[in-house]
Amino acid sequence: MPLIIETLVIGAGPAGLTAAYTLSKAGHDVVVLEADPVYVGGISRTASYKGFLFDIGGHRFFSKSREIVDLWNEILPDDFIERPRLSRIYYGGKFYSYPLKAFEALRNLGVLQSAACVASFGWAKLFPVRNPKTFHQWVRNNFGERLFSIFFKTYTEKVWGMDCDDISADWAAQRIKGLDLFAAVMDGLRRSLGLNRGKGGAKSLIESFRYPRRGPGMMWDAAARKIRGFGGKIEMDRAVCGLARDEETGLWTVTARDAAGVVQTYVARRVISSAPIRDLMRAIKPAPISQLHARELKYRDFLTVVLIGRSDIVLPDNWVYIHDPSVKVGRVQNFRSWSPEMLPDEASTCLGLEYFCFEGDGLWTSSDEDLAELAKKEIAKIGLMRAEDVVDATVVRQPKAYPVYDEDYASHVTTIRREIALRYPELHLVGRNGMHKYNNQDHAMMTGLLTALNILAGETLYDVWQVNEDAEYGEQGPSGAQEALASVRMVPRRAA
Repeated sequence: MPLIIETLVIGAGPAGLTAAYTLSKAGHDVVVLEADPVYVGGISRTASYKGFLFDIGGHRFFSKSREIVDLWNEILPDDFIERPRLSRIYYGGKFYSYPLKAFEALRNLGVLQSAACVASFGWAKLFPVRNPKTFHQWVRNNFGERLFSIFFKTYTEKVWGMDCDDISADWAAQRIKGLDLFAAVMDGLRRSLGLNRGKGGAKSLIESFRYPRRGPGMMWDAAARKIRGFGGKIEMDRAVCGLARDEETGLWTVTARDAAGVVQTYVARRVISSAPIRDLMRAIKPAPISQLHARELKYRDFLTVVLIGRSDIVLPDNWVYIHDPSVKVGRVQNFRSWSPEMLPDEASTCLGLEYFCFEGDGLWTSSDEDLAELAKKEIAKIGLMRAEDVVDATVVRQPKAYPVYDEDYASHVTTIRREIALRYPELHLVGRNGMHKYNNQDHAMMTGLLTALNILAGETLYDVWQVNEDAEYGEQGPSGAQEALASVRMVPRRAA
């Protein structure tokens, strides 16, 4: 019989590695299985191509949780740089600062359109949709129909590949709950007048953030090294294909297959999984009753077309959100603005065009050459780089990037959680896909940290599912990462 592992972790993303780091640091026996043959970090990894580094999705290191900020400093103490946060929205052939500047927005929209937005907001407040169920209804109630159509509808439907009437209001409540139109307008006026310097508070959009000098993968490479240094194991190229629990002993037998088809078997007292719930439940044998519910969970995928060249167009943005429906690209990252060390020289430009899609659809299956041509045409149309200035390109595909919040997802997850609690007490779900919750990096880490602390305590001190229930600081908070030390503290469940 194989050696019994105390805890087996499925997935070396932020949640899985945080759990493994916390447990192994405490002397706990841990083995992490990661399907990727090269990278740890999951969607937070840093990919590379010919000396160019790029972030998969863009990951600011900002959190109001002191515990997470302390953990970042502990794992990667000497490699953070402070970066200014600069984002814009592209819509109707014009650029809007994000967060909005009132006079700029007024100029771009025009007086009549701006007045219509104000009137639409007033109408929504006078006649709101009762008990909003969809993303459309929620945003319409809070911002008005006109602003919904300009600044929410197109981008949201690009991201999700769904009509806004088919997306649950839970999505809006989780991601933009803390935004208030009046506060946003006043913030925009202060920015337009240059009066926002030094302003803090929970309602101010962050103006700076910390970032590892060579991308977020530095954090997870360092975490992996330290886990191994503590005696833990991280085995790459191990795609979990089966899990079975012995009813008498409670032990888990886990099988994993490498790229060559070789199957390895592990026996563990408990399992922490950050794998997509749909994949996890499909791998459990005998099949759980709730496997049918897991099959109904959906995911959104995306790919990044990286364009490399020399350009004299000044682009200070970290990223640009593309709300314009005339192009397919959803967001453009400027990797130099994340960190100059992401590029091998001072003259090159490296932009990442993000296209949201479904695995297997037309975009996903397009050749890299066709995707590069599409990206060159669209970046030129937007005006961020000339097509003739592009000298090289590469494509990175990211499956299951976003758990989909359709109208039925919550009931499916609730049913799955109920069965796991009753039948599999030694199985712990963490992370974005592991919990089917669109968590930020720091939220995913918190689920891994709290799960590890529960395991070390031998009892459930913390309710992991409450992480990010009130996510107003996802895009908000005071300027600068140092202010993040004014944290949202972890509250033990028994004291709540």
